[in-house]
Amino acid sequence: MTEQQLPAQLAEIREDFLALEQRDRLQLLLEFSNELPELPERYRDHPDLLERVEECQAPVFIFVEVDDAETVHLYATAPPEAPTTRGFASILAHGLDGLNVAEVLAIPDDYPQSIGLTEAVSPLRIRGMTAMLGRTKRQLRARAAA
Repeated sequence: MTEQQLPAQLAEIREDFLALEQRDRLQLLLEFSNELPELPERYRDHPDLLERVEECQAPVFIFVEVDDAETVHLYATAPPEAPTTRGFASILAHGLDGLNVAEVLAIPDDYPQSIGLTEAVSPLRIRGMTAMLGRTKRQLRARAAA
């Protein structure tokens, strides 16, 4: 997938980060952490449906849903005391919402490295976001195979 083919909302998020000075990128990440959507009630009552992202230091759980129109929705939880992780989860939740399965599967695996945070946060944290994207794709492939 070339830069022009990156879904519009992910391209916009990346542009927003890259337009900022390094020190301001963390502030934008913190703003994303405050915008992580709440879980729908159907998942709040069934945490067993969520998958833990073991690569993240903080307890992060995700669930990918595909509706009847083949539209993807990513739901995630991360504790408020882990704002970097919450920010990454929020970027993916906002960036993937409304895409179709093929669009999500075509997102470059290195998208988390492309948003300009590799100098602002530890490689371990970037690895966590990469793992969230990877697990999302794996869940979608598993659904397609079923």
